Amino acid sequence: MTNEVGEAPNERPESVRSRRARGVKLFLRDILLIFLAALLISFLIKTFLIRSFYIPSESMESTLIRNDRIIVNQLTPDLVPIKRGDVVVFKDPGGWLDPTIEVAQNPVVAAVDSVLAFVGLSAPDSNDHLIKRVIGLPGDEVICCDDFGRITVNGIALDEDYIKLPAGAANASPETFDITVPKDSLWVLGDNRYQSADSAFHHINEPGHEYVPYSDVVGRAVLISWPVSRWTWLDNYPLVFQDVENESK
Repeated sequence: MTNEVGEAPNERPESVRSRRARGVKLFLRDILLIFLAALLISFLIKTFLIRSFYIPSESMESTLIRNDRIIVNQLTPDLVPIKRGDVVVFKDPGGWLDPTIEVAQNPVVAAVDSVLAFVGLSAPDSNDHLIKRVIGLPGDEVICCDDFGRITVNGIALDEDYIKLPAGAANASPETFDITVPKDSLWVLGDNRYQSADSAFHHINEPGHEYVPYSDVVGRAVLISWPVSRWTWLDNYPLVFQDVENESK
């Protein structure tokens, strides 16, 4: 028999309080374990699968605009091969970025940002990385430009619908070049070609620093995650490079 509150008639109040306190402790312990497990899973996902970056410049307009947040698949290129047309995030291969000055942060803001970075929801190192579109793979001959102002890859002209050109621009790139991509390297260009310090820019201005080593690639950008109004998957335009792929086989 129990009383109205579900307690045995002869049970002492101290015993009831002890049992309830133990139940609260177990509940709090479970919440803490769930929280720690979520942090660990987020860290592992960020380290090995995906992570977030934001776009600090206009070099990839109109595909990506300043302050877009993107999700990057870090399985590329170690497990998933890079393809022509992929938008990739990579570390500075040397001399592509100006030195950055660290800005002092409020300690609380810095602590929160560190936690978010740990789980992959913040990207404090975005300014130390670049994002461009892969045009040439190792061994590709990339030329700008043909008689119609188009870039060619292995003799195949590219009709690039995704690039942003200023009014009156005759060519798909402001620089002219005829290069063969070295082993284990990439030739990358911004979609906003006339406002992008990319492989073509460095080929003209800093010869020897124009290629991006595979080892510097962090991953392939697959999704715009923020702002919500810009949610979209990032296309690598396989039809643009289809004839190049067929020619390469």
